[in-house]
Amino acid sequence: MLKGSCHCGEVGWILETPPKSITACNCTLCCRYGALWAYGYIGYDIRTTGQTRTYRRRDSGDIDFHFCAACGCVTHYVAGSKDENGRMRAAVNVRMSDPSLISALPIRHFEGHDSFQELPRDGRTVKDMWF
Repeated sequence: MLKGSCHCGEVGWILETPPKSITACNCTLCCRYGALWAYGYIGYDIRTTGQTRTYRRRDSGDIDFHFCAACGCVTHYVAGSKDENGRMRAAVNVRMSDPSLISALPIRHFEGHDSFQELPRDGRTVKDMWF
């Protein structure tokens, strides 16, 4: 289990399924947020606490990004529609968690700006991207 919270502690999340890797995306939002994502399903293996505000991409997409209204940290996102199994795909921003718990996990680079494809892995881990 992995836990995270925003800077002020008003919003938190729990990811019950340990991630095997972390995703860094370069889409127009993720590169601005600086988020590193671990995936699951809201209400299934991702649970959140606290009040959030949301932002949905204006250019396209079916994802609601959640952030703390008090401190502004982006904590997670939730798909706007259910998948074929009736679940809502979600991701938590692992930058809100204890770095020592995820530092050795490999990074998956997702090219979300142009091609929407996963890039070849280059051996970097979270500790290589945690500035």
